[in-house]
Amino acid sequence: MVENSNRNNSLNRMSMDVKTQQGAQQTKAVPNNAQGPQECAGCGKHITDRFLLKALDMYWHEDCLKCGCCDCRLGEVGSTLYTKANLILCKRDYLRLFGSTGYCAACSKVIPAFEMVMRARNNVYHLECFACQQCNHR
Repeated sequence: MVENSNRNNSLNRMSMDVKTQQGAQQTKAVPNNAQGPQECAGCGKHITDRFLLKALDMYWHEDCLKCGCCDCRLGEVGSTLYTKANLILCKRDYLRLFGSTGYCAACSKVIPAFEMVMRARNNVYHLECFACQQCNHR
């Protein structure tokens, strides 16, 4: 969420949806507190810029909120970021790593964030569900 440091409560045009395994959450604009500059969750330095991002209940410099895989700046990619297994990801990398649904293509059950997966083409499988279609060998 882009926030203006002048304590403006109105939502700014660059809002960010946070996608988690539980679903989408809309972040909200909140004014900077009177305790001084916020600390960036990415680099640990104080944010003195006019604008800052708020995502996952943390504050970020615009340059520090990046995808954990491709390092693209998430404020530039679009208004959505994804989080799973303690990773912050852009949509492209989230879909590449975890598939479009977060469900196993074989058993249709949810794949937990901490679980290792097997990928084949556009499908994602639990390790125990991945098997040869002809001989059922795992």
